[in-house]
Amino acid sequence: MAKKTAHSTLQIRDLSAGYEQRKKTHVVVHDLNFECSTHELLAIVGANGIGKSTVLRTIAGMQPSLAGDISLMGAPMAQMNSLEIASNISVVLTEPPASKNLYVSELIALGRQPYTNWMGRLTEEDHHAVQHAMEQTETTQLAQRKCFELSDGQMQRVFLARALAQDTPVIILDEPTTHLDMYHQAYVFKLLKRLTSEIGKTILFATHDINLAIQLCDKMLVLTPDAYHFDTPCRLIEQRCFDTLFPKDTIHFDTKTGRFTMKN
Repeated sequence: MAKKTAHSTLQIRDLSAGYEQRKKTHVVVHDLNFECSTHELLAIVGANGIGKSTVLRTIAGMQPSLAGDISLMGAPMAQMNSLEIASNISVVLTEPPASKNLYVSELIALGRQPYTNWMGRLTEEDHHAVQHAMEQTETTQLAQRKCFELSDGQMQRVFLARALAQDTPVIILDEPTTHLDMYHQAYVFKLLKRLTSEIGKTILFATHDINLAIQLCDKMLVLTPDAYHFDTPCRLIEQRCFDTLFPKDTIHFDTKTGRFTMKN
């Protein structure tokens, strides 16, 4: 099999991210530097409240950065308009759809908004993109069901289908396996992995499922209160970057198995 050629899609340079609260600026990460390429699945991990979602929303252009630069497909994102960003990055958040009364096919079709005319009329190409997205996520059989009828696992697949229909090189997800059982967590992770390896997407997501992320991700960004670490899971394990994520008297990271376990 010919080796896949990876191309840089997202570059983060000296990025500082944070948020405003009560007229004070809270910085969650300083001078962040890393790069994403095609065919790569990347996870952001860390303890609750460390700033994973803030970093993701900043990279996605949903909130302004405090400092630094983000380049998308080799171009500064700060110089792009909202339509250009939407044509290159699709975002899947944990928030429910605006109307759960939508049919699944209608929600997925919303991913085509960056390409439709002002009336939102779908062309043959748009319909093809929606159909392809449903096939990739195994949601074709759900097309004529209302969103409120779906389970959490089914709904997550529909959100992924909408992101795929948007046809962007980069997909960003915030906690894509929240509220899912073990089977659906594994299903979503394997689907994300397939979308990167077979289709060439760059997928960046925040997660609490660190054990699964270590098994499947190409690279990981580990956030701690004192520093950040970015590398392959194997190298992060070798550098003992996971050891300080949680209190050692409660949770232990086994460097041999690459898993977190509860202490007795």
